[in-house]
Parts: sequence; C-alpha cells; structure tokens
Amino acid sequence: MPTAIPSQASDVESAPLCHILTPVGMLGYGLNEDETTTALRDLVATGTPTAMILDSGSTDSGPDRLAQEIMGSPRSSYVRDLTKLLKLVHEYRVPLIFSSAGGDGSDAHVREMVKIIEEIAAEEGNEAYAFKTAAVFSGIDKTLIKNRLRASAMRGCGPCVPPLTEADVDASTLVVAQMGPEPFIDAMRATPGFDVVVGGRAYDPAPYVAYCAFLCGATADDWAEPATRRMFGGFTHMGKIMECGGTCAEPKSHGAVATVYRDGEFTIAPLTPSARCTPVSVAAHTMYEKSRPDILHGPGGYLDLNAATYEQLADQRSIRVRGSMFHFSKEEGLPYAVKLEAGAIVGYRSMFMGSVRDPILIKQLDSLLDLVKGYAASQHSQTSSEWKLDFHLYGKPDGSAPVGQSPEVFIIGEVLASSQELATGVAATTRIGVIHGSYPGQKATSGNFAFGIGGKSVIEMGPCSKFSIYHLMDLEDGEERLAVDDDDATPMQNSVNGNGISKRRQSVFTQSVSLLGKGDKSSSKLPATTTTTASTNGTKSNGHKHAAPAKATNSAANDHTKPSALGDLAQVVRSKNSGPYEITFDLIFASRETYLKVKDSGLLSTKLIANAYDLAESDVIWCGFFDPAQAFKATISRIRAGKRTAGGSFMENDVHGSQQHLALVNLKLPEELVAALV
Repeated sequence: MPTAIPSQASDVESAPLCHILTPVGMLGYGLNEDETTTALRDLVATGTPTAMILDSGSTDSGPDRLAQEIMGSPRSSYVRDLTKLLKLVHEYRVPLIFSSAGGDGSDAHVREMVKIIEEIAAEEGNEAYAFKTAAVFSGIDKTLIKNRLRASAMRGCGPCVPPLTEADVDASTLVVAQMGPEPFIDAMRATPGFDVVVGGRAYDPAPYVAYCAFLCGATADDWAEPATRRMFGGFTHMGKIMECGGTCAEPKSHGAVATVYRDGEFTIAPLTPSARCTPVSVAAHTMYEKSRPDILHGPGGYLDLNAATYEQLADQRSIRVRGSMFHFSKEEGLPYAVKLEAGAIVGYRSMFMGSVRDPILIKQLDSLLDLVKGYAASQHSQTSSEWKLDFHLYGKPDGSAPVGQSPEVFIIGEVLASSQELATGVAATTRIGVIHGSYPGQKATSGNFAFGIGGKSVIEMGPCSKFSIYHLMDLEDGEERLAVDDDDATPMQNSVNGNGISKRRQSVFTQSVSLLGKGDKSSSKLPATTTTTASTNGTKSNGHKHAAPAKATNSAANDHTKPSALGDLAQVVRSKNSGPYEITFDLIFASRETYLKVKDSGLLSTKLIANAYDLAESDVIWCGFFDPAQAFKATISRIRAGKRTAGGSFMENDVHGSQQHLALVNLKLPEELVAALV
C-alpha cells in the first residue's frame, strides 16, 4: 500500500509520481469492470504508485440529500460498485479513495459506506480480505456556524446567494463542509498502509490533490514558493478534470487515467480504448459547470488556468497539461475558507399529471388554468395553513404545428403545503377543476384532461426541500487540518463506529480508522505483474490492443450549408448548473478560424445574453471567451418567478440546468458574420 516517496534521487522529477485511475465519474452510477481491470493491471505493472480515486457526491440534483438525509443512489448501487472495486483493491494492492460519501457526504453516510465495506469483506469467498479503512468526517456543528456568523466570518458563495441568518442554520437538517485536501493528507499520513479512505463532503479535486501531495510529502506550508503553487495547481487541475471520469473525452468514456509528475505536470487519457482526449475536449471540460473558465475558487485559494497549456501526445488520445497555478489565500492575507452546504424541509408536495389535446382548449389554456387556480383557492379558503399551486406546461404550441395536426400539451400540477394532507387535498381539487372546467366554444363536455398515468390520480411526493446554507465560512489557523491522535491512528478490528461526533468540539474535521475483514494484511499477496510491451500515457499495454481512437468529427465543419443560427457554428452548445444558484453556458467551436471570427464579430456579449434570457444585465454573473477551449462562456443567475432562487425546490423543472441552452442554439446570426464565414 502507498508510502511517501523520498525526493533524493536525481531522476525523481522526470519519473511519474503516480498513476490515478477514476473508473466512473460518480460512485454508484456503475462502471465498466473489464476496462477498469485492464487499465489497473497495466498501471500496476509499471511499478509506479497507483490509486483508484473517485467522487461520490454533488449538490447538482438539488437539496433533498442534505435536507432529507437520503443517499444519492440506492444502497444496492453502492454495494455493486464497491464489490467490484474492493476486489481490485485486494487483488492489486492499490488504495481506493472516494469522497462525498453517499451523495451528501454526511457523517451518517460516511459510516454507511464503511458498513458496506465491512459487509462485503465478510461475504463468503472474501475471507482473505483485510482493508485498513480511514473514514474522514466533515459534519459541522451548528453552534460553530452561529459563532462565526456573529463574528462576520460567513458570506454567501457567490453574488446570488442571500445572506445567512441564524434561522437558516436552525432550519437546516444537518450541515457539511467541503473539505480541502488537508484532512485527507493527514488521514493518509496517520494511517500507514491504508487500503481505503472514505471521505465526507469534500471539494471534488481534494482526494486527488491529497494522494499526490501525500506521495511527494508536499504541504501548503510552503505556499509562498512558486514550485508549491505550480505543484498544487497541477494536482488541483488534474483532480478537477478527473472527478468527472471520462467526460473529457470524445466520445465520453466511463473513466479516465492520469499520470502525474512531481512538478504538477500531468497527462490524461480515457479508459475506453476507442475514445480520445483532445486539447479542446480537455480544456473545455476544465470550465465545465464552473462560473468562469480561468479562475476556479476552492478551499484555501483558487486555481489559475490562464497560463495552462494542453498538448496532444503522439498516441492521439492522451493530453499533456502544464502551467496551472494554485494561489493560496494566505498570499493575500486572507483566512482559509470552506464552503458549507445544508438543506431544510419547507413543506410537502403533491402532483397530478396528464395532457390536453383539444385545439379549442389549447388556444385558451392559460385562461382556464387561471380560473382553476381561483377555484382551488375558493374551495380551500377556510384553511389557515399556507399552500402554493402552479403548473408545468410541456409542448405548448407556438403556432408552428402543421395544418390539420392537433398538438398535445402535457400538464403537471404541483402543490406545496404545510402538510401532506393539505397538499393532496389542494392537488385533488385542482385536478377536478382542470378536468371539468368550462371555457368558451367547448365541445368536448365529458372532460378536458387525459390522466391516469401510472394508475394514480394524485401523487404524494413527500417532503419538499430547499437549500438553506450555501455559504463560505472562514477558518482559524489549523482548522482546515484533521484532528489526529494516537487513538485515531489505532485500527479497531471490524469496528465502524468512528469518533466523528465525540471529538467535534476539538476540531472541525475528524477521522476514525477500522480494520475491516478477517484476512491477514501482512500476508496479502503482491500486486499482479505481467509482461509488458508498448507504453502509452505512462501505462503499458500488456499485449492488449487499443482500438483506433475515434476521430473527432464535426458535421458543421463538413456541411457547406450556409449557417443561419449560432447552433450551426458551435460543436458543443451546453448549459449546466454551476452550484444551486447559477446556470452557465458553454459554446465550443471545432474550428479555430470560426471561433476567432465569432469572437471578433462582437456578437456575443453581456447584453446579448441578458436579452436572450430576458434578464437584467446585472444577472449575468460572468461573460467572456476562453481561447484554450475555443469557447465562449456566460453564467447567469437562476431565476424563477422573477426572483433569484436556488435550484431543486418548489416548481423546479431542470435542476441540472442542462436544457436551458436553446436560446443560444437558435440565435440568428447577423448577415455580416455569415458573409465572413462563407
């Protein structure tokens, strides 16, 4: 298992520091076992330290995980993935490190993951398993948050986040902090021969940075040294790309492999043999789901990518990245800050759904729904409890339907109330109003609404959540580190009960160590070795032939049709949430020539984005071009009912924000730009 590498050897700078394999972008989503095994076998055979590292959590899917203490995937999905990964840990003696356990990274879900590992190790046929497992906890005590709030050491994470109040803290079910790499580094150093590290909520690149820093003995204490900034810049940049698995490849791959060097340089390649990374695909993924492409803030500082370069290697599927820099908060005399996350339950939801096909009704559907809202209010006027009602409409025609073809509009009625009973009652009343409401010219008098999907008239959705904390908290010196003492470092045979709670008042982050399984670690077999042949990206193929990487194609580049809309020019047009309060847009151009012509045209600007999305210019958070990716990026506030809001609560219909890009796809090109392009 991993140990720190001494730096006395003269060739240590040129030799790889480590290989990192990320089998999939999210634990619990499923992985390609054959691809992972083949890659791991070849990496281990090089003799270079190797680890499997992956992410296990996100706030992208909304606040329910935090507010309702539920895991991001079914427990059976984690069992499935961990069963495969632990087999590889045992067979090849490489560590498994994952963070944000269970989706939210709560202390309870860290313990649940450790329990799953214990169960797998105890299964029949796994008698030889023995995993020294460190669990790192990131739950935050509410009293600490209130004290920092009173000391003005709390602020919103971004301009769209409202100020935090003590009432928000009290309403939160639990609070987690996005740990930086420091607690992971400390846990690795305090747990010699670790096999598994299960992390609580963490900054996505944190475990990647930690493993590299652990191996080379690096610390942030030397923050003033340019070499340290380059080292941590490269480690962080690598982790930012790798945490999404093979999303940086064309086409997307399940996973990816990075080879990392002591100076922060790294190479990256997809797991899938037929996929390839390109300079544009890797640079483009660097800015994925971030507010801006060049400066990426995280715990303890920010990643500066303005000088980063992306070089295609000879195998035509690997990329070498250099030039990334990490600037530590201490450089500017600022405290180390971590992001806190929490959710609160705001009520209970019920829904009903169905469709309208009558063209007479569709033409006046908005008027009918307004009448139905009034009807529901009159029927529930005696209740003193608060409730809300609104409608999602899908497929509402814009007048472009072919003559003689009747469109169909899908309707979801959504109710939020203080109790499930009231929510269901209002939803039931509203559904009746939609079915039997009258309107001018009505001919279909038996009912307006096709319903009964799934055999349900009204569906009770249970609690409704909202983000209650998404704020930065300043730490005092040393609080970013892990509380470790002799007791922490002593493994307890088959114990899953950590000390994450009992020591909470002594430090922000804590750990427990457990020895899981009945096997004898001292007699574990050595990693499997094989005869190797050609080397690619620091890995050796062992006779396994890679399929020829797919060549990048771009229909727009090969289509000589005169472009008319922005979507005709861009290879990628995407939208994505950037945290709960923002949505970001990326337009990536396959041709450098096209990119520069669009950039020079002045077409894309803050004003255009504001007009396209009917926003005030002040709601455009960032807007600009990113030359390394041949891309334009714009980030806007998430707006609902005319107000800035967080994603995932009442009336949410695109929590990932991934379907908001069409206004840019359909943007008409000015004639001058078209003339310059053809």
